Amino acid sequence: MRIKKKYVIGIGLLVILIFLGYLSFGKQAAQNKNTITVGIMAGSKSEQEIWDSVAQTAKKRYGLRVKFQRFTDYSQPNAALSSNNIDVNAFQNYPFLDIWNQKNHTNIVSVGDTIIEPMRIYSYKNQSIAKIPNGATITVPNDANNESRALFLLQSAGLIKIKPHTSLATTKDIIKNDKNLKIKEVDASQTARSLNDVGAAIVNGNYAQTVNLNPKKAIFTEPLKKDSHKWINFIAANKENRNDKNVKELVKAYQSPETAKVIKRVSGVNQLPAWDLKLK
Repeated sequence: MRIKKKYVIGIGLLVILIFLGYLSFGKQAAQNKNTITVGIMAGSKSEQEIWDSVAQTAKKRYGLRVKFQRFTDYSQPNAALSSNNIDVNAFQNYPFLDIWNQKNHTNIVSVGDTIIEPMRIYSYKNQSIAKIPNGATITVPNDANNESRALFLLQSAGLIKIKPHTSLATTKDIIKNDKNLKIKEVDASQTARSLNDVGAAIVNGNYAQTVNLNPKKAIFTEPLKKDSHKWINFIAANKENRNDKNVKELVKAYQSPETAKVIKRVSGVNQLPAWDLKLK
């Protein structure tokens, strides 16, 4: 009788443990189902504040848990996305993605616009475009997309002229350079850090924020016009996941009035909400 009683108790405990394990597994599975991992660039406190707000909105409205994986240069987030190490990323504009997909034979797509970051020309040595001297060195990002954008910005500033009908410009497409400027290509993350050594640098908005450059002290700002749409940043996903429920809910959480308020508060003119932006 005693043995039988112990046997029954043992079986009962085993059943309870299995049941608790099942509940724990079910809870974990549910959490995983309602979790999305976003790849973002590291180093910007303002961008982290924006995404923290998005995460709060996603949790509150959709029960969606947002996790982050941070990257230090532009070559990493799309590679991680293609390898399914993250679910989406948010750091790039349309020409950058086009070049990436062609070069790497990937099928990454935009699922929702986020911000636009006007490029700016900064200088510690010259207070205006006109004061940049002959032979000065100008640093620009060295990736194909941002280098082209930077060269067109120099053209807008009246410093160079690019061959007509050029879509993706390189230094070889410069047909007029009256000041004989030396264009130095560096990693986009290093343009701001080069300012002590050069006549001017063209800096992406996120990297300008990382080193606390004041956009009001830029000597030239990229004009926003109709064809600036290509420079809008967006949330990207692998094409087969673009209609995923979590992805759609994340986009809705980002494109919310709450996010727009935070962007304005923490970024000022460095970043502008782009999902309702009217470009003329």
